[in-house]
Amino acid sequence: MLKKRIIPIQLLLNERLVKTRQFGAYRDVGDPVASSKVYNAQNADELVFLNINRSERHVEPLLSLLERVSAVSFMPLSLGGGITTFDAARRLITSGADKVVLNSAAYRDIGLIPRVADSFGSQAVVVGLDVRFDEKSAEYSLYSDCGRVAEMVGLDEHLERVTSLGAGEILVNSIDRDGTMQGYDIPLLKRVADAVRVPVIGCGGAGQYNHLKEAFLETRVSALACGSLFNFTDSNPIRAKAFLTNYGIPFKTV
Repeated sequence: MLKKRIIPIQLLLNERLVKTRQFGAYRDVGDPVASSKVYNAQNADELVFLNINRSERHVEPLLSLLERVSAVSFMPLSLGGGITTFDAARRLITSGADKVVLNSAAYRDIGLIPRVADSFGSQAVVVGLDVRFDEKSAEYSLYSDCGRVAEMVGLDEHLERVTSLGAGEILVNSIDRDGTMQGYDIPLLKRVADAVRVPVIGCGGAGQYNHLKEAFLETRVSALACGSLFNFTDSNPIRAKAFLTNYGIPFKTV
């Protein structure tokens, strides 16, 4: 089994960290720089920052954050939210971001994916998928703009398209499970991970270590992102890895 990753996911709103529930109501959970310093000490494999400010869809907040976090953290950093142009992606990567997360831009300007991949490598391009299960159609639907806009493209079609154009990783987030702490959407993670040949990060629903164990053992995801688990319990990446290694799930040793 390839080595897995545990990734704290941090949502940025007005220079503060927040935690949402099903992409709606949110709670303030602290300062992004202080939090990054803690996760660095707790051996998190990476950090993902997503700017969810719907009225501030540009890259300046991420650039400011990147400068401050890079001073206290030595983990790979992925940043997303408001990245709509090649110049925005370029500025982030040349300023120290290891990866950029493209979500809405992957629908509006899909040519951005190969431009960034050709310039910086496919490993620098993460495509984010915000997914909700539609009870009427019994199918998964894709959403953009922080979960506000339903996209007409199908899940499998979108996955094939973005990976063929150079996406090096997929971050799949269940809107239904977001902030519920009831466990990951295993069928969703399995479907996405089985459909692509690039690494997949599963997100949305972690509330206990057993949820991580279930997702790693029952799907082919390469990494799991956690928000509420680390914000609202005494759980942390070190303890999570110690628990999971008891079940034969391997992680990179520091």
